[in-house]
Amino acid sequence: MRKSFYTWLMTQRHSKSHASAALLADLVFQESEFPKHTSDFDEISRYLEEKAGFSFNLSEFDQIWEDYLLH
Repeated sequence: MRKSFYTWLMTQRHSKSHASAALLADLVFQESEFPKHTSDFDEISRYLEEKAGFSFNLSEFDQIWEDYLLH
């Protein structure tokens, strides 16, 4: 069974990194409403587009999602 996207993303967290996955992980970590238990692309991307308290380049999110699927 695949880890949730949030669980995987937290493994990418690194405060001194400028990698897009690390930046997104730091932003998501601070979002109490982020859907932490899902691995559904539509649910997560909808959250990032409509509900997140930050803005993030969604084309970078698409690449991060591809990395998630590979791992």
